Amino acid sequence: MRPWFALRRLSNRTPLRTKLIAALLALVIVALAAISVSGGLLLRSYLTEPYDSQLLTAFDNVAGSSGIGLLPGQSSPAYGGIVVGIQQPGTALSPSGMQSTGHGYGNRPSASLPAVPTSLTWADANSGKLVTVPAESGSDSWRVIAEPISYQASTSTGTTEQGTGTLIVAIDLGDVNATISRLAATDLIVGAIIECILALAVVIVVRSNLRPLVEIEETAGEIAQGHLNRRVPERDPRTEIGSLGHSLNTMLSQIETAFHAREESEAAAHQSEERMRRFVADASHELRTPLTAIRGFAEYYRQRGGLVRRWDRGTAGSASEAAGTAGLTPDDLDRIMQRVEKEAARMGLLVEDLLLLARLDQQRPLARNPIDLLSLAADAVHDARMLAPDRTISLTVQPGAAFLVVGDEPRLRQVIGNLMSNALTHTPDGTPIEVSIGSGVLDPRVENPSPAIFLDVIDHGPGMTADQAHRVFERFYRADQARTRATGGNGLGLAIVSSLVTAHGGVASVRTAPGRGATFRVTLPLAPEAQGGLPPEDDDEDRFDQFVQEPPADEADGLSVTYGTGVTGINAAGANAAGITESNTASANAG
Repeated sequence: MRPWFALRRLSNRTPLRTKLIAALLALVIVALAAISVSGGLLLRSYLTEPYDSQLLTAFDNVAGSSGIGLLPGQSSPAYGGIVVGIQQPGTALSPSGMQSTGHGYGNRPSASLPAVPTSLTWADANSGKLVTVPAESGSDSWRVIAEPISYQASTSTGTTEQGTGTLIVAIDLGDVNATISRLAATDLIVGAIIECILALAVVIVVRSNLRPLVEIEETAGEIAQGHLNRRVPERDPRTEIGSLGHSLNTMLSQIETAFHAREESEAAAHQSEERMRRFVADASHELRTPLTAIRGFAEYYRQRGGLVRRWDRGTAGSASEAAGTAGLTPDDLDRIMQRVEKEAARMGLLVEDLLLLARLDQQRPLARNPIDLLSLAADAVHDARMLAPDRTISLTVQPGAAFLVVGDEPRLRQVIGNLMSNALTHTPDGTPIEVSIGSGVLDPRVENPSPAIFLDVIDHGPGMTADQAHRVFERFYRADQARTRATGGNGLGLAIVSSLVTAHGGVASVRTAPGRGATFRVTLPLAPEAQGGLPPEDDDEDRFDQFVQEPPADEADGLSVTYGTGVTGINAAGANAAGITESNTASANAG
């Protein structure tokens, strides 16, 4: 079995084109050899068949006669080139000159006699058979019929000789082997020429037809190097190569999609991990501040010995000394308790915001009731005017539209309240604030956006930078990295806005530039019962989009748009799902 296994290993190591070419050439060689051999045999049969009929007739006549008239070892030529003779065992035939056989075959001398084997064993084995033997001399061939006989012949001395020998009837075929040899040589030369031409044609045809496989191999190599967008050239799908190429391209497209999805998933996981780390660090920092303050006030109270014990027995001087060294006065205790209460309230608000965000992350259902967004905006403007009477806070309403949305009223009030609080906190005192409400589209980044209601809170503060704009809706992000309380907030206000708006199926975004203020927009889907009441012009781009798409030439530079995280309904081809920035020098505001 070792040669078989070695042959299989050799076949496995041999390229396909080499095996195809070798197999085709081997088959052609076998076919040409078979044609040459069969042609030679047919030619020999064709050349000997006319002589065989004559030889058989002559043999029948000679074998049926009562006597041959030849001595053993002699032969006599007869008519038509036929030679008749009797051969003794161990003795070759010899010509008898012009001696007549007496059987009417005529006299014809022969240049040579057939070299017939002289053994009786050969004669017995070939008795009555047509056999081709060479001539004793020269290149001729003889067709021979032999048969063992008992003979009786008269010698030249007048005596009669009896014995057993071999009757030989032969006919000269001439140099038939030369004809067959010339045919074989011609077949060999023509076959070699055909083999060379066919080998060249086979190489060209095989290489041409295997070129698609080479292209598939090259494409696979390029894909292995990282070029996932490469594809196999597709051919006629009715062919095997075309069908294979189509199947491979389909598979490669799916692999590329899965690979990019995995990359995006890994990137999202990495970003999520980074956000989680930042979230834990920020949450720890925010919680540590009120906890440290509470613990410090408690330690201060303990170190001072608690509340001052007042006795009427002592003098005023001694009471003052006791108040300075033995404990706290009721006024000090009240002040400490007020600070503890404020810090506890601050920590409570922080925990409530974190709990709200956690519930939104769990996608807990919200109330779904028709709500007039205009009334909520009016209430928020009224509250802001009460908190900041020195500011100009205006409300602009687009006419001719019903501002109905479906959602949770307390949560939507919280959204508008957070935006108003953000504008009041992060702009200088006296800076005007504008609130605008109108109808437009839900998300201008997708095709065929649905109708929606937008609410803009516009401040004229310092604006934001590109990095700030990109992170403005992140949790615990604040433009003031020192986190001073003068700037207020804990970095969760805008994150809650983005999460609540997303939970309502809307979009939160900010448009700003350094020194140009900021415009925060909340877009919510229009309630179904109000969609039939929009005027035709509401389907066009609203004022918010026109401000960006067709700005004055001297004010357009630097404007940017940032969309909140977790936006629903965004086309994957149109924008990323989180933190999309479309700008030259993007913007942000402090949370």
